[in-house]
Amino acid sequence: MLWLLFVLVTAIHADLCQPDAENAFKVRLSLRTALGDKAYAWDTNEEYLFKAMVAFSMRRVPNREATEISHVLLCNVTQRVSFWFVVTDPSRNHTLPAVEVQSAIRMNRNRINNAFFLNDQTLEFLRIPSTLAPPTDPSVPIWIIIFGVVFCIVIVATMLLILSGIRQRRRENKGPSEMEDTEDKWENTITIENGIPCDPLDMKGGHVNDAFVTEDERLTPL
Repeated sequence: MLWLLFVLVTAIHADLCQPDAENAFKVRLSLRTALGDKAYAWDTNEEYLFKAMVAFSMRRVPNREATEISHVLLCNVTQRVSFWFVVTDPSRNHTLPAVEVQSAIRMNRNRINNAFFLNDQTLEFLRIPSTLAPPTDPSVPIWIIIFGVVFCIVIVATMLLILSGIRQRRRENKGPSEMEDTEDKWENTITIENGIPCDPLDMKGGHVNDAFVTEDERLTPL
């Protein structure tokens, strides 16, 4: 009697889980691509874990909290690791709607991937679109980055102003010194006229020519 019941249940399950059946999903795994030499063998233990993860995902859907591992059926398992699966509703003896299964898988996609050390590219649910990874928070707060950029701009601008002021002062100090050097050279210049050296006129204080000074002017007044 038990044997007959087992055969009957198996036959029912075989009818529910078939390739391209209603509410069935195909899964394809690339263990060698993802893990290389550390790839593990896909066996009944891994199948049990997959069923457990699907049942876990379904239990998080409203009104599906009673889903058990036995409600997840696998079929057409290939050596290159691909298979089909469905989630059944034992109370009505039919498979759950594909929309509910798809929603549950998408909500828990990262949990399922992590259980097998895979990602969306190496653990493919062919009829279920991949979910976007949650945005990662930057290691450095954005306000610190903005503050650093503004601080650097202020420092560079301050240095340019200081260098510009130094150059301007050097130019201002250089101008008067050149004029003084020119005047000194003019004062120390001796001209020669008709073979006789002549002192230049004192442009600042004036110069008295003795040839035109009278006798009275030569006497120093008391």
